[in-house]
Amino acid sequence: MAAVRSQEEGGFFAWMMAPERRGPMLVAPALIVLFVMNIFPLLWSFGLSFFNYRANRQDIPDFVGLRFYERVLTDPDVWERFQTTALIVGSSVLVQLILGFLLALMFANQFPLRRVLLMLVLAPMMLSFVSVGVFFKLYYEPTFGLLSQAVRVFTGSTYAILGSPTGAIIAIVIADAWMWAPFVMLLVLAGLVSVPKYLYEAAEIDRASWWRRFRTITFPYIRSLLLLAVLFRTIETFKLFDIVYIITEGGPGTATETIAVYTYRVAFQFFRTSQSSALAYIILFVVIVLTNLYLYAVKQREREVS
Repeated sequence: MAAVRSQEEGGFFAWMMAPERRGPMLVAPALIVLFVMNIFPLLWSFGLSFFNYRANRQDIPDFVGLRFYERVLTDPDVWERFQTTALIVGSSVLVQLILGFLLALMFANQFPLRRVLLMLVLAPMMLSFVSVGVFFKLYYEPTFGLLSQAVRVFTGSTYAILGSPTGAIIAIVIADAWMWAPFVMLLVLAGLVSVPKYLYEAAEIDRASWWRRFRTITFPYIRSLLLLAVLFRTIETFKLFDIVYIITEGGPGTATETIAVYTYRVAFQFFRTSQSSALAYIILFVVIVLTNLYLYAVKQREREVS
């Protein structure tokens, strides 16, 4: 019996490791992990958005259709959070593009200690969101924070930037831009170093101005990379949660409560599981729309070039 079983197992193993099945068998573990960790939770949460279900209750979920999608889309609080998110996203991405572009222009040239300074500039991007959030929370602290101490030198009183809605939004934008402006810098720098030197030499011979050199030589090489940076940073900033929650927790009041923070509150503080699932998929839809807008812009550019 043992010999027969060994022969059967050997035959099954040989069947599985046949050349035509070897590739799928090697990929199967990764596909299983992907399904369990990503695809199944997505399908499960999407299904919950059509049922009345709360995670803190043991009631049997009942089918309600699109009720929660309608409730989310007609909720003025949701639209207020979307407006706050759009304000933070627009301000932060704009600051990141400006700082990243200026840093790329600086590091495109050779100068002493360039590598050391480049590593220091890239350091914030390598930190975790939690560490950046804690750092800026302490930095903005009104009693012993560095910002308050610097203001006290000139005014003689403490300064609480997080005490006003405008100041809190500015503080969030500064923290996010400080962390991710180096990412934009890397993309722009990759475009700048790819520009052929002979183009600049020819422009100098023709006595072209700095603006004309930038408009006709530099910008065409970095335009696609800038669009890519805008896409990546817009999507990531749109989902901004960690830094906001650690620094302000959405305050003062709800001045800095982004849509991601609001979704967290609905899901894990109010335990409206189905409503939070519907809201999460609306956010996913917005991200897909932003991605398609980027692809449309890229296609339009390719048509103009061709």
